[in-house]
Amino acid sequence: MTRGLDWRVQPGGVLRGEIRVPGDKSISHRSIMLASLAEGRSEIDGFLEGEDTRATARIFSQLGVRIETPGPGQRVVHGVGLHGLRAPTQDLDCGNAGTGMRLIAGILAAQSFPSTLIGDDSLSKRPMGRITEPLTQMGARIASSDGKPPLQITPAAALTAIDYSPAVASAQVKSALLLAGLYAPGETVVREPHPTRDYTERMLAAFGWPVSIEPGRVSVRGGGRGTGMAVRVPSDFSSAAFPIVAALVTPGSQVQLRGVGIDARRTGLLAALRMMGAQLEVRPTSLGEADIRIDHTQLRGVDIPEDLVPDMIDEFPALFVAAACANGTTRIRGAAELRVKESDRIAVMAAALRRMGVEVTEYADGVDIVGGGLAGAEVDSAGDHRCAMALCIAAGVAGSCSTITDCANVETSFPDFVQLWGALGGSIEEVAHEFS
Repeated sequence: MTRGLDWRVQPGGVLRGEIRVPGDKSISHRSIMLASLAEGRSEIDGFLEGEDTRATARIFSQLGVRIETPGPGQRVVHGVGLHGLRAPTQDLDCGNAGTGMRLIAGILAAQSFPSTLIGDDSLSKRPMGRITEPLTQMGARIASSDGKPPLQITPAAALTAIDYSPAVASAQVKSALLLAGLYAPGETVVREPHPTRDYTERMLAAFGWPVSIEPGRVSVRGGGRGTGMAVRVPSDFSSAAFPIVAALVTPGSQVQLRGVGIDARRTGLLAALRMMGAQLEVRPTSLGEADIRIDHTQLRGVDIPEDLVPDMIDEFPALFVAAACANGTTRIRGAAELRVKESDRIAVMAAALRRMGVEVTEYADGVDIVGGGLAGAEVDSAGDHRCAMALCIAAGVAGSCSTITDCANVETSFPDFVQLWGALGGSIEEVAHEFS
């Protein structure tokens, strides 16, 4: 029997309060990886206690890295250096973490031992060709199931540095190649058609690896060494997106978020919402972090500029709900990558919003959403954590109670979502059930 989890959401609550959302998932993944490959001790504070990031920590423990947990949100990693990883005794389970699998594949491609990366049912359907192809160009030996997990990695004689220009801008592709490039003699170069989130290159530099960062170009030289350090993980902007949009679209609401990471390559949603008329106050509190105050605003439909898409790719489910509550039509194009996330997020969100009475027209790379009133309905999140949380926002402003099915995977990125939603004044009833 398999355990499922649905949410029953009552509308009508006003959202008010001050909260801190969980640690940044992208930085949490990378902090474990880079601290493991560095030499010496690293202390990580603010680590996301989600299923995805715990899977990454568990994998590096299986690879011979000693990782301690002094308390919630804390990790102490005793790095083994680039060549100190050990052969695992079993398959390495990434769970639902596409980021984890793609980046770890870049590291394992350079090891002297075989390994196999596996994932859950959702991850096993996600394409991996965009990383296996360039890694193969570097000399990696990776077998897959028609371009999808599991990934079976065989030791290569040696990796070769390459100069690579991906057809589609992707932080995960860039990161996998830079991590593999740590092991390749010479300079591994990635040229981006559009800027993407830059956590990997910035964190590599912070640990001491030889990285060069220029507009449209990032490179790393093989053979360097990293040194253990203290890592502070800010609150995850992708998680903050849900209370931000919820406060904007829920009448009478005012919410303040503390210590949110505001990297320029992650906060395209703020620019899009401001175009829609959102009342947002962003107050920087330290390098790369800010407190954000959100007041209810009647939004208006706009055409979202395509150059914002890479900087908000994980926030589109929340933006879809903002568009559904806006006056007029919101048009989104250039977001074809949403089709191959944890679910086909365009199709899942379009189907759910239509059931709630919203006019949605799908395109291969986007949608047109005509804003208006939402009706309560039973909608399917398709096991996608971001779709489930976005649909909770929609249900909170619907005309009657809604049920959102298949919500268990919210634990992968925002394990305290239900509790924080309640602390702000929202209402979610969790309904567990079993099925064969």
